[in-house]
Amino acid sequence: AAAAAGAATALTAAALAGRPYDLVVSAGIGGGFAPGAPLGSVVVADAIVAADLGAETPDGFTPVTELGFGTVAHRPDPELVRAVAAAAGAARGTVVTVSTVTGSAARTAELAERHPGVLAEAMEGFGVAEAAAAQGVPVLEIRTVSNAVGPRDRAAWRIKDALTALTDAFRTLPGALAAGARRADRPGPAPEPAPSPRRTP
Repeated sequence: AAAAAGAATALTAAALAGRPYDLVVSAGIGGGFAPGAPLGSVVVADAIVAADLGAETPDGFTPVTELGFGTVAHRPDPELVRAVAAAAGAARGTVVTVSTVTGSAARTAELAERHPGVLAEAMEGFGVAEAAAAQGVPVLEIRTVSNAVGPRDRAAWRIKDALTALTDAFRTLPGALAAGARRADRPGPAPEPAPSPRRTP
């Protein structure tokens, strides 16, 4: 919530000052889903999905979209995603936003089933993407993996390594964004819609 509020405040202030941002980047460390996102790896989101925005029902979890309002996914510009991922040596896939860090094998399996292609989880991306979308500004999410999603094992976390990987990824960002912008200017096929989470039975 704090990240989303901060992004919304900065975007609004910049727009009112006549100096709007061209891009918002939500970046940090997060949990990685095996085997696609091992410790220390970099993930660039091709979809930013709110994993627990909805309702629990007797039939299981229902996304807010199935309740008739709201959205649960944002899809960043695919050319920028490809360019940034290639420059950083990153994997591309879904990054889910959660309000509670996953700490069990059962929850890990549930998220993987509901969000095919999920690579990482974090706690800020979707809120930041919502703030960016409200101002019509593109968004990217970059995560480096500090821990495996699953049963909690603090001794196995590698926060320092993940922060080092994030710093290295950011060094590649200026050139990658320029390359992605050039590719985005070329005509091409329409982007695919953001993936819809599967309802949990």
